[in-house]
Amino acid sequence: MQRQELGQQLRTLRAAQGRTVAAVATDAGLSVPYVANLENGRGNPTVDALTRIADALQTRLVIGFAAESQDQDTAVALPATLVRLSRGARFRRDVRVIAEAAGADPAAVAGPVLGGLARLAAVTGRELSEADWFRLLDALLLVAVHPQTGR
Repeated sequence: MQRQELGQQLRTLRAAQGRTVAAVATDAGLSVPYVANLENGRGNPTVDALTRIADALQTRLVIGFAAESQDQDTAVALPATLVRLSRGARFRRDVRVIAEAAGADPAAVAGPVLGGLARLAAVTGRELSEADWFRLLDALLLVAVHPQTGR
């Protein structure tokens, strides 16, 4: 994983939980500039530091090796409008409902929801408005809570 991808994943997880860099850094016992640099794709973190950040974000660190030829799931940058949306009560409520439908923890679901929304928006090739984000989130909520079976 490239540093830029790692930083984007950290930012996505943190933003999905509505937390600040300072709050995560404090919980991880690291400095704010250190965590901010990681989010910005700079620095060379230790496994210990990443483990502490994962604990602070209530996730787990997974390290592995993959063949060079395997496709990499590249991180997509979160647009500012999506980050703002993720801090709102409606986003947190919708993520909680999606998580309940999946039998999962909302903190574990928020990051993948944000990443999925960002990937869908990338298909449009334009900056989405708050209303656009909510339409995408509503579609995801509909599919998660009312899956069509049979057919």
